[in-house]
Amino acid sequence: MTRRGYPSDVDDDTYLFLLPYLLLSPKDAAQRKYPIRDVLNALLWVARTGAQWAYLPHDFPPAETVRQQAHRWFEASCFENAAHDLRLLSRVEKSRSGDPSAIIIDSRTLQSTPESGHRAGFDGAKKRKGTKVHLAVDTLGHFLAVLTTPANEQDRAQVFDLCLEVQEATGAKVEVAYADQGYTGQQTALEATEAGVELIVVKRPEATKGFILLPKRWVVERSFAWLSRFRQLGRDLERLPSTLVGFHVLAACVLLCNNLRPLFA
Repeated sequence: MTRRGYPSDVDDDTYLFLLPYLLLSPKDAAQRKYPIRDVLNALLWVARTGAQWAYLPHDFPPAETVRQQAHRWFEASCFENAAHDLRLLSRVEKSRSGDPSAIIIDSRTLQSTPESGHRAGFDGAKKRKGTKVHLAVDTLGHFLAVLTTPANEQDRAQVFDLCLEVQEATGAKVEVAYADQGYTGQQTALEATEAGVELIVVKRPEATKGFILLPKRWVVERSFAWLSRFRQLGRDLERLPSTLVGFHVLAACVLLCNNLRPLFA
């Protein structure tokens, strides 16, 4: 590396772990002009800072090259595959079984921008126009699945698809899903059951005000807080929903790598 490093750059051990997941073509392929590590570092810089592609510093590969390669990685589920293996390592390292039997699901609404406004909806509860991000994590807060919808879509309507993605990622090992009161309803519970999951709604105690730490539910809120450290995920800045999903998976992968860094050495 001939430039000064950025805080978002990957270290040697993390790069060597991720490299097999990112090789979509042979190392000596004729069309490869820039090192994969430089392209990856540029993508991580964008994810961390939330800057526009055109404002990528000149000591990185060209912005269009980085953007196109990022879309190839997202489409090939490269970071999703890495996050899956990282989650297994993290759970085993904490003396847990490789695949979880319980998950927590929730959503948050991201403000729309001119790029994403054409697919945005209005969230009446949050008084915000944008995109809803539906997230499923295990009881340790590890990423399992993510979906996006216009913000006017109900949380409960996404339970079936979200649970199916989770079952695919875990080999149908999940038995229970915890959720907040936005997922209440007999039809929602039936749809979760069709995906092989029992839906348990954790309700707030009656006649209470302010913040209350509720069992299980807080785990996914913490995961959203971790993801919000990536400024690219502070708003919906993307024209395509698949790119927004890709950046969420990338962020989850980086967080897992940071937690497991001592194991890479």
